Amino acid sequence: MRKIIIMLAVAAAFTSCQEDKGYSISGEAPKMEDGKMVYISEIDENTNRPNRVDSTKIKDGHFELDMEDPETPNLSFLEFEGTQGNVIFISENEEINFKVYKDSLRASEVSGGKENRLLQEYLGHLTKVNEKVMKGRTAMRSAFQQKDSTKLTNLKETEKEIIDNDKVFKKKIVQENPDSFVSIMVISDMLRMKSYPVNEIKEMYEGLSEEIKNTAIGKQIAKNLEKENKVAVGSKAPNFTAPTPDGDKLALKDAMGKVTVIDFWAAWCKPCRVENPNLVKTYNKYKDDGLSIIGVSLDRPGQKDRWIKAIEEDGLPWHQVSNLQFWQDPVAQLYGIKAIPAAFVLDEDGTIVARDLRGDALDNKIGELLNKG
Repeated sequence: MRKIIIMLAVAAAFTSCQEDKGYSISGEAPKMEDGKMVYISEIDENTNRPNRVDSTKIKDGHFELDMEDPETPNLSFLEFEGTQGNVIFISENEEINFKVYKDSLRASEVSGGKENRLLQEYLGHLTKVNEKVMKGRTAMRSAFQQKDSTKLTNLKETEKEIIDNDKVFKKKIVQENPDSFVSIMVISDMLRMKSYPVNEIKEMYEGLSEEIKNTAIGKQIAKNLEKENKVAVGSKAPNFTAPTPDGDKLALKDAMGKVTVIDFWAAWCKPCRVENPNLVKTYNKYKDDGLSIIGVSLDRPGQKDRWIKAIEEDGLPWHQVSNLQFWQDPVAQLYGIKAIPAAFVLDEDGTIVARDLRGDALDNKIGELLNKG
């Protein structure tokens, strides 16, 4: 009887070990030198930056490491001593295997559990979309140079179709995988690229599992959504006060017209400077009908002269303010500005009615609001 009990205990222990695979890393790196370090990093919850959590060495073109089981999945990276770049993966309670290509780390192969399988599918999709868009834009430049307007129009329609399909793909991933860390990564990309209305992104976020929403990136997205919601279309534009070029203070509420454009730009921003002539044309067209513009510059500390010079060079006749704090500008922070040029269109009551329009699209929107269309 004692022998049977011992055998059952051993069998139970073996079964238990088999069921709990745990988080482990192993990989082949045939072109990496023996003795070179392999570093494992994860996104730190407090800083939202990669933080090295463990390391091992390459031996005979191979590396392996047992890791502490993560409470929740996390975005992680493999780095190799003496080699630029990294390999992206997701820490999960599975065996994760790598086939590393020294000359192209981003092309390295990763296999693991459901999180990493979905991650590879998503990254593969992004690569294909980027290749198609870049190929199309090369063709657009050629068509533009050849003055082939028909081909150019067709290429633009093709790009729009590619982008629309990309949006559908991303939304499908989130909806079909509410308990996956990859879904929160997709939502983060959507929010950063502004490819969906904030209310739709918020709805997708709310459909995720509590475990995923409580990850570091999930908590950060919740904060970002709260900020974005304050400046979403349909929201009241937050008021602000900032210094003018002559050192006075100007408040948004004192610069309002029947239609108001808040234009975020900077002297150092080439796309902003390219867009300025279009904005000047629109302003001159509608200023007598009630259009007001307030420019908010993200110029650097100590570069007030460059800011004023750019205003003069581009002939910008409207209100201008700046705290000269670069990306840390309080107004830019208030409006969640991550890239410029950026524009917010307000109606007479200060409600945001449109965002990030340029050129003809902005001109048409203002004409519509002023009943000049």
